Amino acid sequence: MVATPIGNLADITLRAVHLLGLVDAVACEDTRTTGQLLRHLGLDKPLIALHQHNEHSAARGVVDRLAQGQRVAYASDAGTPAISDPGAVLVATVAAAGHRVMPIPGASSAVAALSVAGDAAAAGFAFVGFLPGKGAERRAALQAVAATPGCQVLFEAPHRIEALAAGLAEAAPARRITLCRELTKQFETIATMPGAELPAWLAADANRSRGEFVLVLHTLPAAPPAAGAGGLSAEAERLLGPLLRDLPLKQAVALAAELSGAPRNALYQRALALRRGAENGDGDVNGDVNGDGGAADGNGNGNGGAADADADADAGARSAADPEPRRR
Repeated sequence: MVATPIGNLADITLRAVHLLGLVDAVACEDTRTTGQLLRHLGLDKPLIALHQHNEHSAARGVVDRLAQGQRVAYASDAGTPAISDPGAVLVATVAAAGHRVMPIPGASSAVAALSVAGDAAAAGFAFVGFLPGKGAERRAALQAVAATPGCQVLFEAPHRIEALAAGLAEAAPARRITLCRELTKQFETIATMPGAELPAWLAADANRSRGEFVLVLHTLPAAPPAAGAGGLSAEAERLLGPLLRDLPLKQAVALAAELSGAPRNALYQRALALRRGAENGDGDVNGDVNGDGGAADGNGNGNGGAADADADADAGARSAADPEPRRR
């Protein structure tokens, strides 16, 4: 599976040139396009048409050649095969017949667009490719894309780019979108803007609607954490209760501030409120932590002083039995 340039012929790799020179035949999406590339490289190889309309039957022909000991390369019109291009059926058929499939990496418009999008919040991406052509299926796909928070890569053709821009302006007006046009070619254009600005940007110059497009929908910003009492985040509230149970108030506040990033003053005021609530028997967070609504130290004293009474009774019993205290 040989990746070929997406516009600039200089992007073909040395390994791809070497391999195309070694194979016995080249299967390809369009014999005219691949034939032109081979002539540019000074190569002359038998070409096998293998495209979306004949991929199953042509794949069986490739398997027959491989069974005879031939070496066959496959190239789509541009970029990496099987990514919004034919090739996947060929790979599955060849692998099922027990033959080896080798990737020869190279140009990919999706990866090229991601590299210049600058989506610093992305933790990976989803490749969407072309949306359905029209109708309810296209509208549903567009809504699904807009609702997905992660980074996504879309392809679009020139005759539908204005409709896609209008759809994104409506479904994702505030979302940052990087539009890449004619990547690696003479009139390459890369622009990043909120979705609401896409239609006007395209309309400003008729040439901007020409060519092949890759769009990167940037990752949506994370929603702020839910605020608890006193404006503190739920995370800060969750940390403060257990820390107050086991540590002095100031130390608990300092540690909660360090771990949660919450303001120290707000944490201190909240800690005072929790302690006051515990002393007044309100339960609150300390009561929940200690399990009895009693004192904030959580050492079992919340049982109404029963532990202290037991300790005094034991001490009295020892004194009566043995007036002279013993050293331990």
